[in-house]
Amino acid sequence: MSTVTGTPGAAPKYTKKDFESDQDVRWCPGCGDYAILSAMQKTMPGLGIPKEDIVFISGIGCSSRFPYYMNTYGFHTIHGRAPALATGLKLARPELKVFVITGDGDGLSIGGNHLLHVLRRNVDVTILLFNNKIYGLTKGQYSPTSELGKVTKSTPMGSADRPVSPCAFALAAGATFVARTVDRSLAHMEETLRRAAQHKGAAFVEILQNCNVYNDLAWNVLYDKDSKALYECRLEHGKPITFGPADDRRGLVLEGLKPKVVKVKDVAESTLWVHDSGDRATAMLLAQLWAPEYPVPVGVLLNLEGETTYEEIVIQQEQTAISERGPGDVAKLLISGETWKIG
Repeated sequence: MSTVTGTPGAAPKYTKKDFESDQDVRWCPGCGDYAILSAMQKTMPGLGIPKEDIVFISGIGCSSRFPYYMNTYGFHTIHGRAPALATGLKLARPELKVFVITGDGDGLSIGGNHLLHVLRRNVDVTILLFNNKIYGLTKGQYSPTSELGKVTKSTPMGSADRPVSPCAFALAAGATFVARTVDRSLAHMEETLRRAAQHKGAAFVEILQNCNVYNDLAWNVLYDKDSKALYECRLEHGKPITFGPADDRRGLVLEGLKPKVVKVKDVAESTLWVHDSGDRATAMLLAQLWAPEYPVPVGVLLNLEGETTYEEIVIQQEQTAISERGPGDVAKLLISGETWKIG
């Protein structure tokens, strides 16, 4: 039953329950997808968007069952093609809020080409990539984010592929918002989802997600209490990049383009690397850091505001053509120019 309150014409006042569908959730018990779904449903009321203006579009994979569980409009499409469907929808209905749900296999292997183009075009969509470093739905083959040497049913002698960094991919492709969060850091995940959803343009969030059946604890560096205290590095725009326990605080400095870990007590604060979420070059450096040599950055790596979106450009071109040549006639167009009959 809806719990919507408020006055007609005002922004709707939803609760989390308004975004829960009547479908039975069919993920494996203990899957990290449950936490992501709950965080998304908790985030939605704060966006103030009418449910009828929200669409979730997914490809294929465990994560792609997501639209069934959101009480909004949704499409469960074909493998890797959710970005293409989302682009078409934004061109036809630019006023809609569109989310793309994908996984490391769906988004970076089969759909890598489509993901590249939705990002470089800066289509106004919010993309959530669930990264568990494995193909879970098909029972445990290595994925584009699996580590070198990963032993699976399809790579019994170890994967010969080097892994893709999803955030580095998104930054290189031209996304205007790039962030990373963790399925077991609920408050951080909700805040990251909120900021991504409010961004105008192509927003990309990598969510480190546990597959407890086929790749359990793949992100244990950020799950284990002691390891998390040592390596998790929460980014804040305009603040020095520091991490580690309170009694042994570490920080990053830049030596040219090479990051270096230092003890905070041994250096002047002014020498520490200050995070600038408006700088794509340093965001790219952060995206490629990993433990144990470096900390693991989480949070917003890049946030470029005021960038023109793909649909704004295309719709402007369409309006210009209509004003100069009239609304046009498709039937007339099809029989114009050089046409001929066969047979």
